[in-house]
Amino acid sequence: MSSRDYDSFSPTPGPCNIQGAVCCYTRALKLSDTQAESAVLYRNRSACYLKLEEYNKAEADASKALDNDPGDVKARFRRAQAFQKLGRLDQAFLDAQRCAQLEPKNKAFQDLLRQLGAQIQQKVMCLNSTDARVQQMFSLLLDGSANESDRQKAAQNLVVLSREDAGAEQIFRNDGVKLIQKLLQSKQEDVVLSALRTLVGLCTGHQSRTMAIVNELGMEQLCAVMGSGASTVSLAACHLLQVMFEALTEGMKREIRGKDEAILPEPSKELRSMLRHLLEMMPAANVSGPGRDNAINLLVKQVPRKSLKNPDNSLTLWVIDQGLKKILEVAGTVPELSGGGPPLTDNSHMSCSVLLSKLYDDLKSDNERENFNKLCEEYVQQYFSRSGLDAKLRAIQTVSVLLQGPSDVGNRTLEMSGMIDAVISLCASEDVTHQQVAVEALIHAAGKAKRASFITANGVALLKDLYKKSENDRIRVRALVGLCKLGSAGGTDFSMKQFAEGSTLKLAKQCRKWLCNESLPPTSRRWSVEGLAYLTFDADVKEDLVEDKNALLAMCELAKSEDKTVLFAVGSTLVNCTNSYEVEKPDPQMVELAKYAKQHVPEEHPKDAPSYVEKRLGKLLEAGVVSALVCMVKQESPALTEACRECIARVFLALVERQQDRGTVVAQGGGKALIPLASDNTDVGKIKAAQALAKITITSNPEIAFPGERIYEVVRPLNSLLSLECTLLQNFEALMALTNLAGISERLRQKIIKEKAVPKIEGYMFEEHELVRASATECMCNLVLSTEVQKLYLATGNDRLKLLVLYCGEEDERLRKAAAGTLAMLTAEQPELCARIPGTTTHWLEIVQALLLSEISDLRHRGVVIVHNMMQAEKSLADTLMESEVLEILSVLAKGGEGMPAAVAKVAQNCLDKAVEYNIIKSREGKENREGTEP
Repeated sequence: MSSRDYDSFSPTPGPCNIQGAVCCYTRALKLSDTQAESAVLYRNRSACYLKLEEYNKAEADASKALDNDPGDVKARFRRAQAFQKLGRLDQAFLDAQRCAQLEPKNKAFQDLLRQLGAQIQQKVMCLNSTDARVQQMFSLLLDGSANESDRQKAAQNLVVLSREDAGAEQIFRNDGVKLIQKLLQSKQEDVVLSALRTLVGLCTGHQSRTMAIVNELGMEQLCAVMGSGASTVSLAACHLLQVMFEALTEGMKREIRGKDEAILPEPSKELRSMLRHLLEMMPAANVSGPGRDNAINLLVKQVPRKSLKNPDNSLTLWVIDQGLKKILEVAGTVPELSGGGPPLTDNSHMSCSVLLSKLYDDLKSDNERENFNKLCEEYVQQYFSRSGLDAKLRAIQTVSVLLQGPSDVGNRTLEMSGMIDAVISLCASEDVTHQQVAVEALIHAAGKAKRASFITANGVALLKDLYKKSENDRIRVRALVGLCKLGSAGGTDFSMKQFAEGSTLKLAKQCRKWLCNESLPPTSRRWSVEGLAYLTFDADVKEDLVEDKNALLAMCELAKSEDKTVLFAVGSTLVNCTNSYEVEKPDPQMVELAKYAKQHVPEEHPKDAPSYVEKRLGKLLEAGVVSALVCMVKQESPALTEACRECIARVFLALVERQQDRGTVVAQGGGKALIPLASDNTDVGKIKAAQALAKITITSNPEIAFPGERIYEVVRPLNSLLSLECTLLQNFEALMALTNLAGISERLRQKIIKEKAVPKIEGYMFEEHELVRASATECMCNLVLSTEVQKLYLATGNDRLKLLVLYCGEEDERLRKAAAGTLAMLTAEQPELCARIPGTTTHWLEIVQALLLSEISDLRHRGVVIVHNMMQAEKSLADTLMESEVLEILSVLAKGGEGMPAAVAKVAQNCLDKAVEYNIIKSREGKENREGTEP
């Protein structure tokens, strides 16, 4: 229970009585024996649903009433009202007309009929007007001589209209797709963008329209638009295709616009056609670099299974069969070579690696993986066996991309006869392009365990030579990264040093120098971050980096740039600087045994102590690292892999560790960024992001940290922390956060209930750890404001009420407060529970008395409210209480006095007044009068 809830345990108005009536009618329906009775009950429950604005349920109940009794005019009237609210005016009019025929003099029926007539007429006029507006908008857009501002306004109106169901239908039925096709052929970028955005409106969530549009426009035209040079147009076309994919694949699974989806055939033909065209874009020379990246991005999102629980990976197998070699064409492209392949961006190779990795990971059997390996080996061999040097470079470049993606496949291609020798010999080439391709392959190979020892022995001298002697910055920075990678082989183990003392610091200094050199292209500066990602395993390097404000700012700016390939390197560097990686503390006994056996024992660097890490976190926050992380999360790129998302989640969790830093993280958008990280991430990343959300929700006002609808998105991640797989600390923080949310509104409580968190919270009420047990009870204290949770305590055959009563007698103050608060609210909202309290335990009266006698005013307050609720509920309970010491205690409390809260004294007096009313005790005034008249 949050701090503001501790004083709100006393009786408050419960949920609306209408909800209670719904529950009564529901119970009555289960007991109903006749159709006539059921008809009346359904009709009455329908009226309740109308009041609650749950119109679908109101219509369903009214229809059931009419099924049982077709002549029930009240049920028909209520169905007409529900239809009206649901916008089904024609059906509403028919029902209202029938009501008016049966009771012509009924004013309510006549009024509804008039309203519906006017609404239907207005709708017809609106549709006719919309037709005219649609035609006018298209005319303006297609008229090259029209005023520019008029055309822009028409384009915007068309987009807005397409987002409404009625408007989208009007555009579609007025040959809108043919007119949009003409707009797509326009030479003006804004016109093409309007056409694409209008198509998004037409396709969103509507399977039948999407299938028609795919067939009418044709994927060739849509892919041509996406493959155009303008990045904004390409991105808009990519978004449209994404919406189309979703409408075709998910349309059947959810409530969508359009009533004819149920009779549609499986849209596999359209889906395969779309995928085939995307694959054909891969090697096409007329497709722009951004267009190709967008096509790769779509394949990453749409082809591999979203969940491995789904056994069907046929789409992945189809793409491998139809298009793996086309994807490898992009992987093997070396842009600097003449005729080297299709145009690429700086992100293309990384995106290609991610796609290849996703496809490989989606394979289920050794046979499928062997086939993938074979196709890749054949492709690489095809180029490597040719005589020309350019072909060999293509083969090496393909191996590089594979090593960054499905590394097992990359290792196999790297082990092909002569491949490593070719890489090492090309490192010494005088041609910069040859050197660059070879050095990059060497760097990627160095990270793989199988090759590391060979390359450490043979590659270090070569890379040092290149770094010292090369006159080209592109080569030097890459050679430097290779050295960084090989120099960090010991990871965070302070005792494992590859190079001489101080060498890693020198390498890091040079990396920071490259990073801050704005005259270098972003691709070269990106490699310097890659080097830091390896070198920051060393705590000395971490300390130097966070002290270099210019380097931190440069890294943050690079994270926000167009070069998406830097994302993982930035994430890894920040994970190292914040020490947010997993570190297993070795068992001291095992350490001693290892020393005795003369085995290596990992050592922590002195500068990785908590005090150093805390200072580093402060420096990173000052440098604006939160805004960089927020930008990274927003990136729509395959480079934002799950591994990268996990890094970002780890860093966020480290940044919110200190309570005083959480406001800064929220103010810079960290709260918003964490929500997608908690749903789309590795399993570990989801937990880290959810725990960061919990920490923010505990100490910040959730309505400010997560404004608007965003607050409801926090519930699911918090619920995911209520798991045995999570630590007790994570359980505790999730319970604390849910307590705060449950205290805000009924809608949030309903969201928590809907996410099935209540049984988990109940489970933690039995936890041995006192803090977890108390926080679960506090959460329940806020949740019992919901009728649905109260029903759990009303149900017979469980010990829920008994547990609360027993917890009211525990020694733990926090647990007693939570349990007593819950009991106070429950007995106020559900008086019938009062009669069950004496049956929970023979010590119930002692527990109640102990609450009343407590020195803690909060517990006294809760105690008197429980007693008051019990006395209100039944006279027999009041008798029992007044026969005990409770009467004397209440008498003392009612007098108030120094140190006695007025609220406690008032409720205690109310209890005594109730006893007088029951004639259990005499009023003080009456007693005094009798004493005065006695002889």
